[in-house]
Amino acid sequence: MNEKIPILISSNLLRPALPATMALNPAIDEQQLRKTDQRLEQEYPRINSFLVAQSGQLVYESYYNGNTAGNLADLRSATKSFTSVLVGIARQQGLFQDIDEPIEHYMADQFPAHPSAELCSTTIRHLLTMTAGFEWQTGKKLGEPDIHQFHRTRHWTRAALKRPIMPETRDHFQYRSIDSHLLSVLISRWTGQDAFTYARENLFGPLGIEQAAWSPSPEGDSMGHVGLCLTPRDMLRFGICCLQQGKWQQQIIPADWLEESFTPQSEGYAGYGYYGYGWWTGKQDGLEYACAHGHGGQEIIILPQLDTVVVFTSDSKVRKYKNPRHLLPEMLFPALQEAQQADGT
Repeated sequence: MNEKIPILISSNLLRPALPATMALNPAIDEQQLRKTDQRLEQEYPRINSFLVAQSGQLVYESYYNGNTAGNLADLRSATKSFTSVLVGIARQQGLFQDIDEPIEHYMADQFPAHPSAELCSTTIRHLLTMTAGFEWQTGKKLGEPDIHQFHRTRHWTRAALKRPIMPETRDHFQYRSIDSHLLSVLISRWTGQDAFTYARENLFGPLGIEQAAWSPSPEGDSMGHVGLCLTPRDMLRFGICCLQQGKWQQQIIPADWLEESFTPQSEGYAGYGYYGYGWWTGKQDGLEYACAHGHGGQEIIILPQLDTVVVFTSDSKVRKYKNPRHLLPEMLFPALQEAQQADGT
């Protein structure tokens, strides 16, 4: 087991996490990037950061509303993609055998006294793809009216597992945060550590991430669905690692897990895309993407055909917001495509 690395709960220290410059690649149209920057500032007043990496290097970054590269961003539901990655690392380490294993194998002690046959047959795959079918309300823009009541309970795991499984949603996608939280509980059971500690040793440490926070549940498990905070540059660093088939100086995330995660596994929702294992995936303006998405506009957008990762962070406390991802085809894709053509890639 790797030695634990120190994690600072909060810091405003500007730390050169990646080599930073404006238009590091001279083939990139810096003027177009600046226009994108200005448009974001005008049309998205709650935005906090905008970063672009191409070919593994930071080519543009901008901060708004008094934020700096050292501020921790609340990832909200983009946390789910990190939880999924940790499940993949755990599988690679042999901590469980197969995602089609029933979760009962690992948390039967938290099951109701008389569990239904549907609950007993619920698998890790069901949780990864949000197809378990637990009774849940999902509103517009992925709103979840039931989540507030869930957060007020003292025993989150039992509260999730005692919900009835609805035949009409079983094996069909429904956005439901408790599925992702149960994955974090599984990580605790497999590793004997909460997901944050496990991530520090197996993901954040190898990536060189030194500033992070991850909120716990009342039972001490890391919140699998929300609660992770990282700097925008470290969000970008994670995205680059995923774009590079899980490599960052070494193999950190299993490449086959990322391939499965970025492959549509369930229907998803219009406007967001299909759903893989904790990632939104699909095509935007003809270009494939995988996206870690969080409320308010927390985005890690992976664009394999452009060899690019884009990160947005925004005020996470808003009720209504516009997703800045919709600007990409108009404002950013052309500049990145031209740079690729100029480089002959």
